[in-house]
Amino acid sequence: MTDSVLTQLVADLLARRIRIVDLTQTLSPEFPQIVLPPEMGQAWPFRIEETSRYDERGPAWYWNNFSCSEHTGTHFDAPIHWISGMHLPNASTDTIPPAHFIAPACVLDCSREAAADADFLLTIDFLRNWEKQHGRIPPGAWILMRTDWSKRTDPVAYQNLDETGQHTPGPDPAAVRFLVDERRVLGFGSEAIGTDAGQAIHLKPPYPCHYYMHGSGRYGLQCLTNLDLLPATGSVVIAAPLKIKQGSGSPLRVLALVPTPADVPAQRRKRLRTRPAKVAKRRAAKKRL
Repeated sequence: MTDSVLTQLVADLLARRIRIVDLTQTLSPEFPQIVLPPEMGQAWPFRIEETSRYDERGPAWYWNNFSCSEHTGTHFDAPIHWISGMHLPNASTDTIPPAHFIAPACVLDCSREAAADADFLLTIDFLRNWEKQHGRIPPGAWILMRTDWSKRTDPVAYQNLDETGQHTPGPDPAAVRFLVDERRVLGFGSEAIGTDAGQAIHLKPPYPCHYYMHGSGRYGLQCLTNLDLLPATGSVVIAAPLKIKQGSGSPLRVLALVPTPADVPAQRRKRLRTRPAKVAKRRAAKKRL
């Protein structure tokens, strides 16, 4: 049974009946890092230094040294990242059950609301209206908040800081409690630099997504991209952080598996179906010659 399922998965991938969507930002020194008040410890930005490149430092190889915070670029938050999850078992990146690294995704399209209000807060009403359209959020799913924030390629616009702090969208406390307690989700993902809204310090509790998600053993994904390429339901997310001992998180490559027929235009699907027949005809013609 398992062999047939995995064989079919590989066949679907090869036949492009399932496509792979990369939800990861490119990690580079230009990508903005999380900024905290100056009196607090700061996250390192991504730095990279060439070690050798087919030269006297190493004639046959190219490689680099790099350094960064665990929470730089597209990254994973483990429960131990927040004080509410500090005493939970299996709460660091080296102890999280691997089965939690693959899960279905529910994509909430908040792009219109976020474009109108950078401080937009996701509410229970929004979640219930989404469920009326797409069905009940299943337990163990990733909740991905699509805001199109990743389309802000200017680092200043992406951070969106002013004298009052950062202004980015996120969930309100009641919405997080609903997702954790009533829907028992696996975690929450965002296109912005944090899972919480930029002004979430003023909510009760402060940073409710971190507080409730991690306090209940759930996870976070930040700095995602290409959420506009995913359907509301039906995709599967692969998000495996680095196995850092006692790691509170890590940069990672986040991929989504998406069924192709619902997303590929009919004309392209027709081309995919007719391509084998055309190849067979060409081979038959060569044999006749």
